[in-house]
Amino acid sequence: MLPNEPFMLLSYLNMKLRDEYDSLSSLCDDLEADRSEIEEKLLAIGYGYDERANAFRRR
Repeated sequence: MLPNEPFMLLSYLNMKLRDEYDSLSSLCDDLEADRSEIEEKLLAIGYGYDERANAFRRR
């Protein structure tokens, strides 16, 4: 289960992307998470997914 609070979600996802997954798509597939929902939630706090860095970064 993913954290609901946006900044906790940001931290959790970046840790998982750094340590366990080579892309946001593979993370979402494995955790059965909605990529659009995640990106929308993090965009609301000013963060977007950077494919080259494989991390959410400040926009």
